Amino acid sequence: MNIKGWVGIGIALSAGLACEAVMAGVSVGVNLGVPVAPVYAAPPVYVAPAPVYEAPPPPPPPPVVYQPAPVVVAPAPAIVVGWHGDRYWDGYRYWGRRDWYAHHGGYYGYRRY
Repeated sequence: MNIKGWVGIGIALSAGLACEAVMAGVSVGVNLGVPVAPVYAAPPVYVAPAPVYEAPPPPPPPPVVYQPAPVVVAPAPAIVVGWHGDRYWDGYRYWGRRDWYAHHGGYYGYRRY
């Protein structure tokens, strides 16, 4: 076979392989490269961070203390049960002297027997 035949077969095979490879998700490649001398980096240098100085927090405010309201005691009204001049106060109403004796049976001739 001559060279043209081999080239034709090679092209047909590569086209067939390429179609199958594309369908299957397979890639075939040739890698020709020149080795490069390795580059070594200097080891990393760790530096402590600069110290950070912060002012201390302010003191807490003083507690709020409320003074209780002053206790106001009003004097009780002076209610005195008994005779006030010619009237008698029994805590509910005033009685005239004659009415009191008539109702409660007192002296002066108003007793009920």
